[in-house]
Amino acid sequence: MRQLSDTRKLVDQWRVLEKRIADIIELVLLAEDDASLLEELQTEVNIIAAQLDNMELELAFKSEYDSRNAIITIHAGAGGTESQDWAEMLLRMYMRWAERHGYKSDILDISPGDEAGIKTAIISITGNYTAGYLKSEHGVHRLVRLSPFDADHARHTSFALVEVLPEADVNIDIKIEPDDLKIETFRSSGPGGQHMQKTSSAVRITHIPTGLVTTCQSERSQYQNKESALKILQARILELELSERAEERAKLKGKRVNAGWGNQIRSYVLHPYRMVKDHRTDYQTGDTDAVLDGELDSLISAYLRSNIGE
Repeated sequence: MRQLSDTRKLVDQWRVLEKRIADIIELVLLAEDDASLLEELQTEVNIIAAQLDNMELELAFKSEYDSRNAIITIHAGAGGTESQDWAEMLLRMYMRWAERHGYKSDILDISPGDEAGIKTAIISITGNYTAGYLKSEHGVHRLVRLSPFDADHARHTSFALVEVLPEADVNIDIKIEPDDLKIETFRSSGPGGQHMQKTSSAVRITHIPTGLVTTCQSERSQYQNKESALKILQARILELELSERAEERAKLKGKRVNAGWGNQIRSYVLHPYRMVKDHRTDYQTGDTDAVLDGELDSLISAYLRSNIGE
């Protein structure tokens, strides 16, 4: 009911803004010779147009979890150093996107690559509707480029999986019994300084009923690692519950549910030409440097708009 009420409010606001634009157009016709007034009206039109654009995107936020903070997990695919470097490029891309929007981003856990890059990373991005915006990034991302790690400088294709989860509200969504948790500590691996290497600050938590396991070793204190691991576990339990509900609905509708990685959702081609293309919407751009530096809004917007009518 709350979701329906929010949609009705958006529609009402939309109508008010459309009426305001119509009024401005009438004023423009009456004031064609007044340059200063025309400039003021144009500025107001631009502001209203931006508001309408944002409201249209909000119509794509159908889930009650879209308004939550986002937890992003990045996994390097097969391909060793190439894919691990690609995973680190994606990590930087999302953190730059968060920075551009004034959102807070924190690395909850990270596993360094063997020679370069990362094997996995988990980050949280805190801000209004970050889970709703970033759900567009869930899936396999493909990179084509001339390898900086190949002595022959040959062209390589790398893959990485990005998972986007809404942050769980432990007071509403899930309740975890302490007896259902198996908590272990161990020494952190990889770079991190003497403290991380010599003390058992890393934490591994197993949720016994589901078998879900989360680890965290990025913080200096065992307590902080435990808190981060619990946050990740809560999000994964929520994801599991939502997946089970989706599967049940799909069975009732007679549809097949594919639980695998699926095909890549987006390709980033740096050679022999430069292009980023989203395969779900066919939106593409040649400004690959900007995208990899966090300019994702056009890609996100195209995805959200493509789902408004569903």
